[in-house]
Amino acid sequence: MDYDALMSLAADLGYGLLASGAEIYRVEESIQRLLHAYGVAEADPFVIPNCIIVSFTTPEGQAMTQVRRMPSHGTDVDLLERYNDLCRHLCAEQPPLPVARERLDRIAATPRTYSLPVLLGAYVVGTAAFAFFFGGTLRDALCAGVCGLAIGLSLTAMTWLHTNLFFKSMLGAALSAFMALCFVHTGLGDHSELIIIAAFMALVPGIIFTNAIRDVMAGDMVAGITKIADALLTGLAIALGTAFSIGLTRLMWGV
Repeated sequence: MDYDALMSLAADLGYGLLASGAEIYRVEESIQRLLHAYGVAEADPFVIPNCIIVSFTTPEGQAMTQVRRMPSHGTDVDLLERYNDLCRHLCAEQPPLPVARERLDRIAATPRTYSLPVLLGAYVVGTAAFAFFFGGTLRDALCAGVCGLAIGLSLTAMTWLHTNLFFKSMLGAALSAFMALCFVHTGLGDHSELIIIAAFMALVPGIIFTNAIRDVMAGDMVAGITKIADALLTGLAIALGTAFSIGLTRLMWGV
């Protein structure tokens, strides 16, 4: 058994799961099950949102450890499902390590991607639908869709500039809130609060907060608290951006 190759396989699988948005317990359990399937009795993976530590002891008594740094990432449900499915097959079949490595590399090399127009269209449709959901009118939905488009463009531009999530959320919130207030002030929209809330649904860190609660319930307190802090900071960024736009419009219009 090439334990260096096995270590690399387990660490890369965990990295792919975590980068796809998997919960902490899922990443640790997947790494542990994979190592056990290939004959490692003592495996102790430790995962937090920005770091993966894989450690195990070979049957010969040699201790091996690998540390992987996890950069900022989002959620990709398609990749998450594919990595999950691969882990189940590897644990059940135990193919040779070169074959397992080839399958893992194939998944990493073929992520599902969407063009910029498709992504912007999703922002428009999603925010417009939320405007209807919250009781807005057709004009509110159209305005919310335009605000969602502005959020998508701003997030894309800030991503190209490698800006962190806090400032991306603050800029998106400020821009969309300002546009919503302008729409209502000029008579194009009916309810500024509904337009703003609908647009903000594209920024609210719902998945992060949900995974944080799941991590806390699973006993991963460090990871859960870290994600909760991340979600709260994103909420703070949205609030700051909104406050700025409201203050700016009051100075402009004197209301």
